[in-house]
Amino acid sequence: MIADRRIAIDGAVVETPATLVESLHGVTVDGKPVRPPAPARLFRYHKPAGLLTTERDPKGRPTIYDRLPRDLPRLMPVGRLDLNTEGLLLLTTDGELKRSLELPSTGVPRTYRARAYGNVTQAQLEDLIDGIEIDGIRYGSIDANLERRTGANVWIELTLAEGKNREVRRVLEHLGLRVSRLIRTAYGPFALGDLPAGAVDEVRQHDLVVFRNTLKSAPPRNGEGDRDAKRRGGGAGARPTSSAPPPRAKGARSPSPFRGGAKKP
Repeated sequence: MIADRRIAIDGAVVETPATLVESLHGVTVDGKPVRPPAPARLFRYHKPAGLLTTERDPKGRPTIYDRLPRDLPRLMPVGRLDLNTEGLLLLTTDGELKRSLELPSTGVPRTYRARAYGNVTQAQLEDLIDGIEIDGIRYGSIDANLERRTGANVWIELTLAEGKNREVRRVLEHLGLRVSRLIRTAYGPFALGDLPAGAVDEVRQHDLVVFRNTLKSAPPRNGEGDRDAKRRGGGAGARPTSSAPPPRAKGARSPSPFRGGAKKP
């Protein structure tokens, strides 16, 4: 388009692709102003178990796109939940936002509740704050708390910021537990809340803007701060990232600043 002299800035034809612009103000194509990009949109989806987080599956298994309402814009999942994991899946129209939410370097915490069969102590779970290596794979800091025991099962809440493939399941299996149910309850400040299984709603634009501003201002994440916080007495409630909610006491439920703050379609 530049070679065909179709692009101009403030009326002057752009002669080279090596042209930097700070904004689209004054940029025209064929004499028509370029529209500003549409604002990013973010949706919460309560993914049921039994759905793949992919657009299509060669084996014909059902995917989230088979169940999402048809009147939604084109959406990309933020990260993935495996076939048998349920709970909060964020969906966005914006590739930059998707990447910012997914990158470990931004330190956006993900919170899960796991039901598992077997025995584990709070002390074992607290050791995960320093990270753990399993079969040559290093997993970063995990804030884990034993919520309750129900017969031979335990409920555990875990908050982490990396989200490696099957991370929660592998870590708990390494501790001798067999996970029977896994639910993601929050991703950053966006909580699953009481959103019914299979339902989807849109995060308010104000809440999304506030979150993106905190993301830009947050310092880079590093594991040393996590370990230092625990050694200074932060305990199992010390949060692994600067963008996470404030520390909580053992066994307390994580605060959800935006719970109930999503707009129903």
